[in-house]
Amino acid sequence: MLQLRQKEGLKLATSALYDLPTSINLNYFYNYGSMLGGCLAIQLITGFLLATHFVPHILFSFDSISHITRDLKMGWLMRLIHANGASMFFACIYMHVGRGLYFSSYRNYKTWATGVVLFVLSILTAFMGYVLVWGQMSYWAATVITNLLSVIPIIGKTLVEWLWGGFAIGLPTLTRFYALHFIAPFVLTVLVLIHLILLHEKLTPGPSGLANYDDMVWFHPYFSLSDGTTVLMMLFIFMAFVTFFPFTFLDPENFLEANTMMTPEHILPEWYFLPFYAILRSIPNKLLGVVMLLLSLLVLLILPFLNMKRCRSFSPFHKILFWFFLSNFLFLGWIGMMPVEDPFIVMGLISTVFYFFLITVKNV
Repeated sequence: MLQLRQKEGLKLATSALYDLPTSINLNYFYNYGSMLGGCLAIQLITGFLLATHFVPHILFSFDSISHITRDLKMGWLMRLIHANGASMFFACIYMHVGRGLYFSSYRNYKTWATGVVLFVLSILTAFMGYVLVWGQMSYWAATVITNLLSVIPIIGKTLVEWLWGGFAIGLPTLTRFYALHFIAPFVLTVLVLIHLILLHEKLTPGPSGLANYDDMVWFHPYFSLSDGTTVLMMLFIFMAFVTFFPFTFLDPENFLEANTMMTPEHILPEWYFLPFYAILRSIPNKLLGVVMLLLSLLVLLILPFLNMKRCRSFSPFHKILFWFFLSNFLFLGWIGMMPVEDPFIVMGLISTVFYFFLITVKNV
């Protein structure tokens, strides 16, 4: 009986990774999922190694990171890989989502919906990890973002105090974020497996948007070699970046320990949150700003219902609108880096309107 179960498990694994029927017209743009899997593995391994030496305490958190970086053998490498790994992870996510928008891959609703859930959970996981550094920017960014929950009617203030564990961010907050940040990647891993199972329920149509069941090849060796090549290229570029430009995406303010009595002149999140941060602060009303922030993510869930046509991959208008959307998204990221003053507030508001207009009209 045990041997039979082992054979069934082996058959399931091989059918998903080895002898999976795959559309022959998939190109390298479909390799971002494998690159994301490599990034997740890197974050899991380095995160576990860092967790064995990290001390989640407001008095020792910042110093423990300095100890890991300066005193432990290869500790500096583990810390820099983990810190920059988040940037690589989100770069691959944005390219993965962009490919889905360009080729209208969201028609497979179950796969797309689990992908959106993975995206949101990745944002929350990265945010909690950012707070653990307990640097100047981490502390004040956490103060601003967690305060957004206070806009919820009736229970908002109570929810914020529960999350903080008091009337301000302190030791209970750091402890809870540490626990959640440690557990969340394993939840992500389970969701990734569900995402893959749902993906393999149907044949991936490819750039043409048409699933041709008469023109397929096995996943191995054709696409396994392609995925392996891109993952190795990604690792080479990533390690070269970590080695030669390790602090490019790290905020200088975060090299200072958190000071509750001194607010940074300009509070900024990590670069991969900037477009959504720009949407949040472009709305003068706090409640409406939070609602628009949530809608900017949840709008991805309704795209399959907006696009009722079988194929949009050959539409020049569809492609032109995609590049307009991408340019506007990058512009929102630039607005997020600017001070909260005119003309950036007005520019951010206009760009926010274009964000919702383009992402919906493009897919109608």
